[in-house]
Amino acid sequence: MKANKPSLILFFVALLFTIILDCTKQDILAIYAKAVVLPAIFFYFIMSNDFKIGKTEGFIFFFCFIGQVFDLMDVEVSEIGGVLSFLVVYLLIIKLFVIDHEKIKLRRKDVLPVSIVVIFIVYLLVSVLSLQFDNMKKFNLLYTIYGIVLSVMSYYSFVSYITKGTHLALLMSLMAVSYIFSDIFYIFNEYFSYSVVLVLIRDITQILAYYFMVEYFLEKAKMQKRVLYNN
Repeated sequence: MKANKPSLILFFVALLFTIILDCTKQDILAIYAKAVVLPAIFFYFIMSNDFKIGKTEGFIFFFCFIGQVFDLMDVEVSEIGGVLSFLVVYLLIIKLFVIDHEKIKLRRKDVLPVSIVVIFIVYLLVSVLSLQFDNMKKFNLLYTIYGIVLSVMSYYSFVSYITKGTHLALLMSLMAVSYIFSDIFYIFNEYFSYSVVLVLIRDITQILAYYFMVEYFLEKAKMQKRVLYNN
């Protein structure tokens, strides 16, 4: 067994236990299961990447950890702390997209699918932000900025897949979709009455977002090594 496999197995075991414990409403035990997720996927990344990590990737993991701690603590400042942490995560991911990838070049045949993507993202952003929850009014500006940043990240991911169709672009899109659903259902869980289905979707998509993010980092690192080798 490769050295990175136990960490990946632990990650998916934690995901499985989170699902089971959420379904049985064992909230305290579910918190313990979720607490294992991020360390497990971090060690999987480190071992898969020969114990190397870039500064940007390191900061992304750090702020993911901070955001998860806020979420698990569930105290008065958890909401704003979690939002700020993942806002930084998305900004750092956008930085990776912009700096480490070629510029997107739209062809004539890409105009229609890209237009549909843009309309969908704008509709989703406006729909979620227009929800007039009493508690959300405290952080209306913050949520707006957060939504715009997530939309930019999603746009870049989806358009990259449409125009390039590479495995890396697919991982970017899967990561973006997972983060979108995770955040939407986080809001639903905060401001709607309790529902096991909403909790499950939130937790599963958040955990899968970590997985696709790490696979994106690893695939990007492989591509960079191939470029260096060919040169």
